[in-house]
Amino acid sequence: MKPISSNMQFMITTFLSLCVLFISLASTRGEIGMSCITLLFKVSDICTIQVTGYMCNLSFHLRSLATPLLHVIFLSCFLLNCAEEEAGFNYVPGSDIGPDRWGVINENWTTCGTGREQSPIDITEERIQEQPDLGRLLQKYQPARAALKNQHTYLEVEWNGNAGSITIDETRYNVIQFHWHSPSEHTINGQRYDLEMHIVHQNIDNETARAVVAVLYAYGHPDPFITKLEPLIRNANNVEEQPIGLVDPREAQGINTTKYYRYMGSLTVPPCTEGVVWTVLDKIRTVSTEQVNLMKQALPEEFKNNSRPLQNIYDRTIGLHQI
Repeated sequence: MKPISSNMQFMITTFLSLCVLFISLASTRGEIGMSCITLLFKVSDICTIQVTGYMCNLSFHLRSLATPLLHVIFLSCFLLNCAEEEAGFNYVPGSDIGPDRWGVINENWTTCGTGREQSPIDITEERIQEQPDLGRLLQKYQPARAALKNQHTYLEVEWNGNAGSITIDETRYNVIQFHWHSPSEHTINGQRYDLEMHIVHQNIDNETARAVVAVLYAYGHPDPFITKLEPLIRNANNVEEQPIGLVDPREAQGINTTKYYRYMGSLTVPPCTEGVVWTVLDKIRTVSTEQVNLMKQALPEEFKNNSRPLQNIYDRTIGLHQI
């Protein structure tokens, strides 16, 4: 048997490391029937490997190969699971950290399971009460510099400057960001749509108080605003934050507000804080299948479908404003 040279040892290490890296990155959580540590020991079970005429006992050389290989395995697992671990939750049905368990996996998220004003909901005719006093949405928006951020749970456009505000019941909320969920989180009379945008506003006197305007999309023609963002979305896997330039909230919203639904709900992600003023616009925008798929490609597997299941409406009513 020829003694293995340092160059050949490096080649073997690199080969095995790349194999592990590609397997790890190509697989999703739970699809490989072993943990990363187990994978390392599985590799050690291989008795021999032949590379260009060299026969070497892998287990004999495992001690020298294990350290760099272990580093790559840990790196692969980190890249694969860091988004989920950072968020602490996912949207996978039946998962230990899926939507049904949000209220028990973190002591600060109990409202997700016990709250009686949770979002999203199904907006049904029997719950709707026309309320003319709601009036038109008082939106005073203006263009401001913004950036596209990959939060890994969703793609978000965040303003860096003053993009204006919305006034609800004489309370002013500054617009701070918007993001997308697919499929839609809210439904109207049981109909679920293909995409939903949340335009998030913050109370100027209470940073924890929120007002959210929801816009629903159905598959059809490409959305003009999303079209402008497509080059950045394509790069969102590589860069977590990309400057956009000036973004006008009115262009992002894209539709009028002559008819909308209003109810009290919560954040749709942990900690599911209640007291959120929800405004769901009735008019449906269109988005292409390609645009939705493009956004999903930027997210980890467990967040590609990132809509929370419908929540119990209990005794809440839904206000309706229309002209």
